[in-house]
Amino acid sequence: MPKIDWQSLPLSVKQHLIERLRDREITRDDLETLKFWIGGNPEVPDGPWCKDFGSFKLAGEGRYPKTFLTRDQPCYGKRL
Repeated sequence: MPKIDWQSLPLSVKQHLIERLRDREITRDDLETLKFWIGGNPEVPDGPWCKDFGSFKLAGEGRYPKTFLTRDQPCYGKRL
């Protein structure tokens, strides 16, 4: 299973994630939680996946995160 590749995200994906951070009102505490999870070098499936952090969700596909969702937005793919 692949691991998230934060270092080689395409610029368009980086920009999208930053926009979603603002739109979804992701807090500093949320980012600390995300940072801790990333620090564990988690494996993700090759296809669609979603990680629910309680106050927000991170959705991706394979080694790339794709977007942030609010806690109430549905996400698809394998739940991490």
